[in-house]
Amino acid sequence: MRLNERFGPSPPRSVHAYGHNGGVQQRLPRLLEVPITFGHRGAKGYLPENTLAGFELALKLGANGLESDAWLTADGVVVLDHDGIVRSRMRRSRPIGTVRRDELPPHIPTLVELFERCGGDFHLSLDLKDELVGRAVIETTRRLVPHIVDRLWLCHPGVQLLADLRALDPAVKLVNSTRLKAMKRGPEARAATLAELQIDAVNMHYTDWSGGLTTLFHRFERVAFSWDLHYEHLLIDAFRMGVDGVFSDFPDRMVDALSASGG
Repeated sequence: MRLNERFGPSPPRSVHAYGHNGGVQQRLPRLLEVPITFGHRGAKGYLPENTLAGFELALKLGANGLESDAWLTADGVVVLDHDGIVRSRMRRSRPIGTVRRDELPPHIPTLVELFERCGGDFHLSLDLKDELVGRAVIETTRRLVPHIVDRLWLCHPGVQLLADLRALDPAVKLVNSTRLKAMKRGPEARAATLAELQIDAVNMHYTDWSGGLTTLFHRFERVAFSWDLHYEHLLIDAFRMGVDGVFSDFPDRMVDALSASGG
């Protein structure tokens, strides 16, 4: 499948990361026509993380994407939570995978509830927290909001786990969440592997990225995502170096930075 069919039309410095040595002065090309601004765990900078109110606020503040962590309960329900641990004063803490949905505290939403509350007019990035949840996420999304499947970004550090998900749906987006130091054979070999296995994107901490690395991954037609960006000057530099999507606790800062970087 050609690039424009999957992502829409798309329009080396040695500086490491953002802002060092004065930042990026000229905006480098990106792969996505419109960068994705993911509200990290909703709008974590303003409301409790991974709550329906937080997800809703992120969209109201202008984010065009939401981010969370996906877990599977003991009765097979996809829920959104970071730690994956249910804490109780009366009982020991238990992993979400050992608890039924009706035993969870009310502040932990299901994927179904997210779609019911926020609709499906956004990108959705989910970190897969167990080996079975990816299939359940795809099936739930297909059933409720099938038009969002090609904006569903499933993230995991395991390249083979992601490759196995490709057979389930050709449209879903797959993301290798990793760090530069974890690429034992180097970033060019990783980019080639992701391209070969049809894994769409790589997501790294902002300190790992440089203009040269975004250019490298774009050469293999792999999308570049960057996380932990909570200050406007870091966000502006990220957009200028050609990053295709960013994750931040402050959705309004992402929107302002995108505008300040030239859109």
